[in-house]
Amino acid sequence: MKRFILTSILMAFCLVATAQEKKYYNEDVDGMAQIEAATELARQSGRYVLCQVGGNWCPWCIRFAQFATTDSVVAPLLEKHYVYVHINYSKGNKNRAAMKYLGNPQRFGFPVFVILNEDGTPIHIQESASLEEGKSYNRKKVENFLRLWTREAVMQEED
Repeated sequence: MKRFILTSILMAFCLVATAQEKKYYNEDVDGMAQIEAATELARQSGRYVLCQVGGNWCPWCIRFAQFATTDSVVAPLLEKHYVYVHINYSKGNKNRAAMKYLGNPQRFGFPVFVILNEDGTPIHIQESASLEEGKSYNRKKVENFLRLWTREAVMQEED
């Protein structure tokens, strides 16, 4: 009887935890529509677009989304310099037009990041493995990546 009760409690906990898991990617959304909307917002705000390509099926995609939006250094940097969007890539919706537009970044694995300038032109594809550390991401490496591809940094290079 104790084993049954313990198993029931454990199953209930797992169901609640699964139900509360945040979904960062929406399989029903057209990736090109997301890119166009993000580009418009980037143009208006003087930022670049950071497309994180992946899916809710990908543990590393979820880890990065959580890390990027909660880390005390990375989150403000991301918010200040980028319009951050999650472009879904899954069996149900591979967003083929968006993948083609972004330079087929899925070849690098997941998640993969694509930086777009304020005109929506892809200017950099970044694989994520080099940013990982243990079961998370290395703050300094992520911060360095984000700082190197801000609008200011890229425009400075052009001068």
